[in-house]
Amino acid sequence: MGANSSSISELPENEYLKKLSGAEPISENDPFWNQLLSFSFTTPTNSADLKLLEEATVSVCKSLVEKNPRTGNLGALIKVFLSRTKELKISTECQNHLFIWQAHNALFIICCLLKVFISRMSEEELQLQFTYEERAPGSYGSECEDLIEELLCCLIQLIVEIPLLDITYSISLEAVTTLIVFLSCQLFHKEIQRESIIHKYLMRGRCLPYTSRLVKTLLYNFIRQERSPPPGTHIFQQQPDGGGLLYGIASGVATGLWTVFTLGGVGSKPTQQLEQCSPLANQSLLLLLVLANLTDAPDTPNPYRQAITSFKNTQDNTALSSATPHAFQINFNSLYTALCEQQKSDQATLLLYMLLHQNGNVRTYVLARTDIENLVLPILEILYRVEERNSHHVYMALIILLILTEDDGFNRSIHEVILKNITWYAERVLTEISLGSLLILVVIRTIQYNMTRTRDKYLHTNCLAALANMSAQFRSLHQYAAQRIISLFSLLSKKHNKVLEQATQSLRGSLGSNDSPLPDYAQDLNVIEEVIRMMLEIINSCLTNSLHHNPNLVYALLYKRDLFEQFRTHPSFQDIMQNIDLVISFFSSRLEQAGAELSVERVLEIIKQGAVALPKDRLRKFPELKFKYVEEEQPEEFFIPYVWSLVYNSAVALYWNPHDIQLFTMDSG
Repeated sequence: MGANSSSISELPENEYLKKLSGAEPISENDPFWNQLLSFSFTTPTNSADLKLLEEATVSVCKSLVEKNPRTGNLGALIKVFLSRTKELKISTECQNHLFIWQAHNALFIICCLLKVFISRMSEEELQLQFTYEERAPGSYGSECEDLIEELLCCLIQLIVEIPLLDITYSISLEAVTTLIVFLSCQLFHKEIQRESIIHKYLMRGRCLPYTSRLVKTLLYNFIRQERSPPPGTHIFQQQPDGGGLLYGIASGVATGLWTVFTLGGVGSKPTQQLEQCSPLANQSLLLLLVLANLTDAPDTPNPYRQAITSFKNTQDNTALSSATPHAFQINFNSLYTALCEQQKSDQATLLLYMLLHQNGNVRTYVLARTDIENLVLPILEILYRVEERNSHHVYMALIILLILTEDDGFNRSIHEVILKNITWYAERVLTEISLGSLLILVVIRTIQYNMTRTRDKYLHTNCLAALANMSAQFRSLHQYAAQRIISLFSLLSKKHNKVLEQATQSLRGSLGSNDSPLPDYAQDLNVIEEVIRMMLEIINSCLTNSLHHNPNLVYALLYKRDLFEQFRTHPSFQDIMQNIDLVISFFSSRLEQAGAELSVERVLEIIKQGAVALPKDRLRKFPELKFKYVEEEQPEEFFIPYVWSLVYNSAVALYWNPHDIQLFTMDSG
């Protein structure tokens, strides 16, 4: 770049950057700043472009890291930015493109420099980079102003107070990104940060009063999904005199303007994916998740988490309680729509999990919706495409289902919602099926995938817990859903027999040899028997509570009745098998009385008639199956690395060298 350059490769030799990172202090009133900030380019929108930019400017950044403690040029740049943001709101109202443009450029440079500083030094060392203040020799002034707090507070004010327009989109995005960069110290520590300097600034002092407004603004940015304006519209329009995208600036600055450049190359077209996404919505959601997962201070709970867990619907007329600090109101209908539409991303699923788990107002609203399928279907598709998703995304989707199935009203209503032509379900053409039956199919498919691939007990447990919560409310199960329930039991039965056979053979082999240790087949057998027990309890729960509503399940049970023989006398299953054995015997007898060669329709008719005739008091009552999701102790040990892996992998407007990352390994995202 520079007065006559147009290539990123020439940035290290740019005279303005060399002066900024040089050995001479630059006063914040120096005309140099107008020259430095008078450049225009298409803001990088992906990590690949930012990697190019960072590699080109690494020598400049290293020089500034070394010399800034003596020159204070970073502080001077920040003061220039702060002074320009004081009039940013007026500039927006007056459509003062020039003023907004230079403020954006100042913040862009600050953000790029901060990212390098934070990756190379501790927070204490970073603080020193902000505390330079020029004094006369031998003088001892009062403590210098706290530039970190002032900059953080300014960024928050910019996000919450500047209206989102085409001309302010870039600076709003840059403010959100810079806050993420400020918090990125966590990436360079293996341990969870609990005493961070930046956290303290954000959770108390001048930033604290803006908590609810910041959370609300970030949520609305996510809800609105505003796309980035076309390149050029947010800076300058073509001038009538053919002067191009750049103006001349007063005081003769025009002769020192940096040439327009585009990281992707002049005239390059953005990809279709970038055209369709909203960088501001994405970054706002990531910042929201980072803030919500900051650890509590010893004397102060995380105010951003308090805001997220307590906000209410704009339709709720009850007064905000003083007992819930940082509460606010937001349009739940708009939020619900955005959550339904954005579930393809990990971060949107994580937000949905947080709101359902921690905000009772949101959970009550969601469960009362009459179009719950709009939310549940995207969650089911995440589970269905388990091979394409990372394990954390699958877990979050599954836990969301578990939370929803804790509600009996939800479990009833999903069987009343009839869906047509589920195109993404490939195993079988489903022209018409209830949401409840589809949910059962997808959860069972997830269990079967887990049995053959990942073998994760936690995944098994949560899948079975969701099925168990629903089992008493099973209604009019689709024949394919009923078949899959019994097929899963068949698979478990075969697995049980296989492990049992291996254990027997191993024991026989060990009698002739004392050298090799025995595999722990007892533990494997114990796990598989726990799962079988759970499946029998699910089937039993449906039979005892809603047998007359589920002729297809009884049909599938009778068709595969031989599967259950081996478990009738098994000590682990005898009690739960009583009801299942009774149902099989009762309906088998009625079918035998009806004669041979019965059609499917006739069998179902006999089952329906028998369901009415079967005395309910003959079925033994068991405790209701109810499982409640409980977050693990110290959830931050899971959620903080997860959130930062999402930031790292986002590929929008941020890039970090993978060799510098300490918080997680590169395959954990």
